[in-house]
Amino acid sequence: MTTKYETLLEKVHQIHDIDKAMGVLSWDRETNMPPKGIRARIDQMTTLRQLSYNLFVSDEMGELIEAAAEEVKEYPYDSNEASLLRYLQRHYANERKLTPEYVKHASEVSGQARPAWVKARAENNFAEFQPWLEQVVELCQDLAEMYGYEDEAYDALLDKYETGMKTADVRSIFAGVKEELVPLRQAVEARNDAVDDSLVHQPFDTEKQKAFVRHITAAVGYDYERGHLGTVVHPFATSFTRDDARITTRWYPDFLNPAVFGGLHESGHAMYEQGTHPDLYRTPLARGTSLGIHESQSRMIENIVGRSRGFWQAHFPKLQEMFPTQLGGHTAEAFYRAVNKAQPSYIRVEADELTYNFHIILRFELEQAMLNGDLLPADLPTAWNDKMKELLGVVPPTDSQGCLQDVHWTRPGFGYFPTYALGNLYAAQFYETAVAQHPEIADEMAQGKTTALLSWLRENIHQHGRKFTPGELVQRVTGQPLSSAAFMRYATVKFSELYGL
Repeated sequence: MTTKYETLLEKVHQIHDIDKAMGVLSWDRETNMPPKGIRARIDQMTTLRQLSYNLFVSDEMGELIEAAAEEVKEYPYDSNEASLLRYLQRHYANERKLTPEYVKHASEVSGQARPAWVKARAENNFAEFQPWLEQVVELCQDLAEMYGYEDEAYDALLDKYETGMKTADVRSIFAGVKEELVPLRQAVEARNDAVDDSLVHQPFDTEKQKAFVRHITAAVGYDYERGHLGTVVHPFATSFTRDDARITTRWYPDFLNPAVFGGLHESGHAMYEQGTHPDLYRTPLARGTSLGIHESQSRMIENIVGRSRGFWQAHFPKLQEMFPTQLGGHTAEAFYRAVNKAQPSYIRVEADELTYNFHIILRFELEQAMLNGDLLPADLPTAWNDKMKELLGVVPPTDSQGCLQDVHWTRPGFGYFPTYALGNLYAAQFYETAVAQHPEIADEMAQGKTTALLSWLRENIHQHGRKFTPGELVQRVTGQPLSSAAFMRYATVKFSELYGL
């Protein structure tokens, strides 16, 4: 006899499959689709989005969720069944607040805004994108009102990406980060000449870059039997199952960092989803629990692993072998120092560990201003440049290097950006806990190895997927709520040593 939970699971699988089919279309759009295919692709993805939405918010689905919840109410909190029902009840309640008209309109606007952004960015023409940004802001404002909130409109949007987190919490955390990080950044800037990064600013053949990125992403644990490396304008990772989690990066012929650290970053995301438990297959639990936790995995692999001294002592000889003219006369130590150069920059995804959080704080503050109507989209370029000057001491020479650099505002995704900086903080707190529990992790890291670390991540984070909220997970794993303390300890030790502070 089929149980109510099993009946629900059949529907969950159907909706999941539709969502993943939409993901395949999205992947193809970003990596392979010819430019003139965009109109048909918008229609296709809008149809799938509507189909998925209508199936999920139906009265039948609501009844199935409640019947299954009653059936599994005595199951342990940690069980897959109880965890799935908690997620579905929360997500169903939110999605029911939307209207079919809004879902269709948001998909259509997002589909058209993206190519407009690509063109505007390529041509450094903010006016090309401005009308679409205005529509996106309106969509975000409408979404906040439909979801509802008690304190701030931004709370409703932030909760989509970091369940349970409030804007006031993020504001408080970021204020603490600024208070501690600004003096450290200023001390580093005063000794800017202590670290030379000219090594990474040389001609590097892009085909050889691709081969090296495949080498190091596999070395940290990304499984190419269940993965794929693609090329895009703006790097991202996506998964269709734990056995098909793909990564992308971009290639600069005269700058090595974007390819190497973009590849490592996205492999961290993909390894998270490759590590979800097989029993979560074809359910929404087979994903990262939040974007902040997801970002913790990518930032850990990119920075704590990929920018460590031991990592380059292990892998620099291979890189040197591939680029003997550029690197033949240099040491792993010199390269380690080069990839850890800390200085203000225009581009978020190329920022160093020390200045990266300021890029996120800037976007967090601008999103709130636009959402609340305190900043008009037309005035974004000026406001962006003013905040860059305030937080980082530099002003982008073009909008392409400023307010047009990110793809995120082509869709109603306000609330997403803060999770990038939260990811830095989660990563440091997780890593500090992992080393305290298993000191051999640090010993292996000094040799450029990640076997013990990846095993710890699989056991404590990856396998659980979305079973727990981010607040629950960080408490379970580290024994305390999220704070900036571990990150500041990590950054202070690292950059004080690098810059002789």
